[in-house]
Amino acid sequence: MSAWTESDSQDFRDIADVAVPRREEMIATLVSTVPFGHGEPVKILELGSGDGRLAEALLTVFPSATLTALDGSELMRRESAKRLALFGERARVAAFDVTALDWWDRMFSVDLIVSSLCLHHLNDAKKQYLYKAAAERLSPRGALVIADLIDPQHLAARRLAADQWDAQAKAQAEAIGAPDLFRRFVEARWNHFRFPDAADQPSALFHHLVWLRHAGFAAVDCVWMHAGHAVFGGFKQAEGSAAPLRADS
Repeated sequence: MSAWTESDSQDFRDIADVAVPRREEMIATLVSTVPFGHGEPVKILELGSGDGRLAEALLTVFPSATLTALDGSELMRRESAKRLALFGERARVAAFDVTALDWWDRMFSVDLIVSSLCLHHLNDAKKQYLYKAAAERLSPRGALVIADLIDPQHLAARRLAADQWDAQAKAQAEAIGAPDLFRRFVEARWNHFRFPDAADQPSALFHHLVWLRHAGFAAVDCVWMHAGHAVFGGFKQAEGSAAPLRADS
């Protein structure tokens, strides 16, 4: 696969509930990691919004938030626009090319940048440039939170990620009574750890965290990981990071 196509977007939309390990859990974890109160006005930019599921979750949990959803696929933008229509002017959908620079000004004064299953299409250098640009453009309280494919660094870890991904895809297909979707997952060779694709360039989790810290984020963390997918990010404010939490907090 040399480049992502509209056909790829349709295939992903068809099998995503099976192909993305613990998809709902991953989205819920990302939303829970957002460092703002639910009633706060938050300006959000999403990179690679897909069909708008993450955007919908964020706008629901943060009723005073506004969100701009960027995606390179016309199909996905249409699906996002339909899903987010109920939020009215709080949601906007626009086109972008994640590998280009012409959308970077959209990051100025944003409080939260989120991205799910998008940034692994960038090589290591471009990820680092993007993290630095985000840190420089986000508001002083800003955060960058990412859910994405990562690159296991040891053969044993890669083998585990591959096995977990297949097992989770099969379990999710069985749970929704759609064995045909698991068959499509296998036939499409969607498991990157078994069938590497040059269009996918995941990076080591450790490298992500180092790059985020070097970009200028005061705190960096990974909060969830399964089957070679992780939720991690950088936070421009680190206050409270060492404060103990009460059991009832």
